[in-house]
Amino acid sequence: MIERKCGVYQGRNKSSAYKDLVWTVATSSDTSFDIVGQTKLTLETIEQNLEELGSDKTQIVSAQVFIANMPDKPKMDKVWCEWLGENSEHWPQRACLGVALEGDILIEVTVTAVRR
Repeated sequence: MIERKCGVYQGRNKSSAYKDLVWTVATSSDTSFDIVGQTKLTLETIEQNLEELGSDKTQIVSAQVFIANMPDKPKMDKVWCEWLGENSEHWPQRACLGVALEGDILIEVTVTAVRR
């Protein structure tokens, strides 16, 4: 009943789905970038993970963004808004929190979406 997609880290999956809901999480695949570059890569991964389970970014209903440096939030917001597009019908509810992230990771995003 529950569909799970393995990630690269032991003890957790990158995505799960149950009935018409999808949950996924991502960080940047390259931590040498600044917040703009890491946000772009993270959102690309979110999009790929959603596609893998029959959803897409227009179906996101809730998102949590964790960033290492809250002063970077305006830069992250700009990338986020460009990624989502101008149609407010596709904008999810979102929370953004400043947190301590591991190593050089500047952003982590988790979303809940509906399958198409």
